[in-house]
Amino acid sequence: MTKKHNVFSLFSVLFLTVTLGFAQDKTVPFFADGEAQPVQGFTDTNDWIRHDLWVETTFDTDEDGKPDRMHVAVTRPKQTDTEGLKLPIVYVTSPYFAGVAADLPGVMWEVEHELGEIGKERVHPEVKRRGERPIISNSHLRKWVPRGYIVVHSSSPGTGLSDGSPTIGGPNEALAPKAVIDWLCGRAKGFTERDGNEPVDAFWSTGKVGMTGTSFNGTLPLAAATTGVEGLEAIIPIAPNTSYYHYYRSNGLVRSPGGYLGEDIDVLYDFVHSGAEDKRPGNNKRVRDTEMKNGMDRQTGDLNDFWNNRDYLNQMAPMKAALLMSHGFNDWNVMPEHSNRIYQKAKAMGLQTQLYYHQNGHGGPPPMIMMNRWFTHYLHGIDNGVENDKQAWIVRENDKHDNPTAYDAYPNPNAEDVTLFLNKGGNNIGALSTKQNKRQKMETLVDDFNISAKEHAQVSSSKNRLLYATPHLTRDLHISGEAEVTISLTSSKAAANLSIMLVSLPYEEDAKVITDNIITRGWADPKNYKSIRESEPLKKGKFYDVTFKLQPDDQIIRAGQQIGLIIFSSDKEFTLHPKPGTELTIDLDKTRLTLPVVGGLKALTKATE
Repeated sequence: MTKKHNVFSLFSVLFLTVTLGFAQDKTVPFFADGEAQPVQGFTDTNDWIRHDLWVETTFDTDEDGKPDRMHVAVTRPKQTDTEGLKLPIVYVTSPYFAGVAADLPGVMWEVEHELGEIGKERVHPEVKRRGERPIISNSHLRKWVPRGYIVVHSSSPGTGLSDGSPTIGGPNEALAPKAVIDWLCGRAKGFTERDGNEPVDAFWSTGKVGMTGTSFNGTLPLAAATTGVEGLEAIIPIAPNTSYYHYYRSNGLVRSPGGYLGEDIDVLYDFVHSGAEDKRPGNNKRVRDTEMKNGMDRQTGDLNDFWNNRDYLNQMAPMKAALLMSHGFNDWNVMPEHSNRIYQKAKAMGLQTQLYYHQNGHGGPPPMIMMNRWFTHYLHGIDNGVENDKQAWIVRENDKHDNPTAYDAYPNPNAEDVTLFLNKGGNNIGALSTKQNKRQKMETLVDDFNISAKEHAQVSSSKNRLLYATPHLTRDLHISGEAEVTISLTSSKAAANLSIMLVSLPYEEDAKVITDNIITRGWADPKNYKSIRESEPLKKGKFYDVTFKLQPDDQIIRAGQQIGLIIFSSDKEFTLHPKPGTELTIDLDKTRLTLPVVGGLKALTKATE
């Protein structure tokens, strides 16, 4: 990946952007160093043509007897009219464009109750739609239109001026962008009005489409790609939610996304339901109050068909689009596993795939040079060699977002699993070592949701958590991949939360970057020790081996730090809050941490000598 243009290339761009349109009859896209460059003839926003329309779909989710139509807005250079220019499309679709529900008291599910119970009925807010025709959104225009693209926006089903109902991961949310792409490629019908019959054709489209977006807007490009729709050549999902089970549950546990305690799939439905007011009651009855209520299961948290059908990993077989994923390793809202699981599957399928990870939180696109090269190659057809670039691009600690380090793949191909064992003393700080001491004593923690994970990490002694740490590192240690824990435990009650956090010690209150403290974390329901599809009450005195992966990470732990494993029960920020007092007893002989270390056991041994 070329990081900077040379002086000659920059001069050429400036010269050509000034002269294009004068030295030749037609204004056309211009490329340098494998990237589409701004062209003067495309940059004047006053010359852009902006119009909206409705695309007819193949579904009727508001059940009014007519195919749902999606509201679509187009922004294109004037040359697509005056000079017959055809250009590729950058397409962004979202349920958020027309506004969202207010954050009123009671809209989230109550979390302070015993496990296996459901909190009191929550408040259902109404969305007041905003926005006027013909503009749905102004996002991405200044980035892509001057570089020779047409930018298209659409509102998701049941939002804005689009027909239908939100389903939060249902089939219509993949088929809606598919219909828009079909229209851009001449295979579907577009109309000037929501209920009209005057047709609109995308005569200015080359039939090459790329999609991008962040969070829910990053989920929908993947959803569209899983349909295998012809014409969708490349996608750049940023922090996408690829599985609603993984978003609202974790290994059988009811777990909220970070920052949204008590949110669940029906809360998100209410949050985005900005469509026609007269259709909302029927949509609510069918989707929220029937399908979601019967399927979401806040009592057990088990995986079921409702959740399985909202997992795009299970729908990837038809996918053909080239995939550039972007995510933050410290995104505790849409967690980094969402991108990794799709990247791994796409790679196994032989799709053109790259992955960009940074060290921060939610959002964060790849550098513009990466996105530009991706769309330049797959939409404009320029042979810039992007398909031969390294697969994984990771922003190292304290580096800038536009300066990632390239690796052959993720996890780092030189990473090897190293097993670490727990040695007694966890209510203070026990040892975390590659050597296992036999016949360790059992150690017990007492659940108390009032104590935060950060507090668990900062205290040197506590009955409410178990903490085990490596010796101080004598040299930097690189971790890359998914750590895994096996916790052998018994519970004093029939149900308990289980939370894990891997930290870098000392846990610095004034850390400059988040990676100074948190390495990774994870959550599980011990009742699902057999399977996330099957749970059973815990029997007091019986030990259960619970094995699960923590969130993926790629981090260099600095010399002088210790790696600490914290075992606790309820997580104040993420899990339900049962009454304090549940005791978890851990069998140290059968409990272990598997850590993906670059250089394997040899590297870890040298770093802890």
